[in-house]
Amino acid sequence: MIYRRLVRPLLFQLTRGDPEQAHDLTVALLHRLGDSPLLRLASGGLGPLHDPRLERQVCGIRFPNPVGLAGGFDKNGVAVPALAALGFGFIELGTVTRRPQPGNPRPRMFRLPASHALINRMGFNNLGAAALAERLQHIWPPGVPVGVSLGKNKDTPEAEAAEDYCQVLRLVYPYLDYLAVNVSSPNTAGLRNLQGHDALDDLLLRLQGTALELAAGGPPKPLLVKIAPDLSREQLQELLAVCEARGVAGLIATNTTLARDGLADGDRAVAREAGGLSGRPLTERSRELVAFIHRETGGRLPIIGVGGIMEVDDALRMLDAGASLVQLYTGLVYGGVGLVGKINRALLRRG
Repeated sequence: MIYRRLVRPLLFQLTRGDPEQAHDLTVALLHRLGDSPLLRLASGGLGPLHDPRLERQVCGIRFPNPVGLAGGFDKNGVAVPALAALGFGFIELGTVTRRPQPGNPRPRMFRLPASHALINRMGFNNLGAAALAERLQHIWPPGVPVGVSLGKNKDTPEAEAAEDYCQVLRLVYPYLDYLAVNVSSPNTAGLRNLQGHDALDDLLLRLQGTALELAAGGPPKPLLVKIAPDLSREQLQELLAVCEARGVAGLIATNTTLARDGLADGDRAVAREAGGLSGRPLTERSRELVAFIHRETGGRLPIIGVGGIMEVDDALRMLDAGASLVQLYTGLVYGGVGLVGKINRALLRRG
């Protein structure tokens, strides 16, 4: 309540010209705080979040609770101790690329407050895979499962994309619990083409071979594919067929959307900005897609549900639709980090 009534209005006002500043300030603050006990106050107390009834075993990984942080928030792994202390059951870092890149010109993040939404066209801005690996080396193991979202550099030709992904994996493999293959961001030209049958099949084959090599005789770490909400039913069925044939560990559904449906009239001008839309307008679409995947695969493929989880009920309905775990991002911008604890307490009440 304090966040919504006091902190959010002040933060939104101070960073009205460039909402990315609010993100940068938050990440910098978390980096400084580390795992300080002060973070307990921000999350409303962590007690229920460590209840064994919240634990989930998914893809061979034990998650202390099913509420995670989506990729895109901490691209460079600078705030992992703080995020773990805030009660997230897992943290997804990145998207990280082989080489550092600045991303698209600013401003590249836009608020649609009447719609409880964001538009971003960040463009995989990050310090590169080597920098992420070095940072994670110093804090490993982090206390909660960590996934790393892999992508390709903007200037890497589509034909060479698989090599980019494999080189990223080689650098970060020792410091992740699962890898997320991001082929669904709308902000890197040609990236979504990698969701097509042949391109995806080749990419997964190459990544699985690299993971098997890096596992050095042990079981390779789980590989999950992050998909777009804008796929047609036929495209989605084709993608699922490739994923099942290749034996991927699971899916992350969904990334941001290029659609502009369900926006409030007051946000129409901002809606013309290019980029992926997240938040409340994506809630129903993401949940429907998770339910479709769950039905099509007969529940054989674990799903991390993400997209439009703004309230406790959104998370509960996503889990009911077939998700094994959920991730938050835009819901934290509008509702604060206390949402993590609220969802988990609601799950405990459910029994």
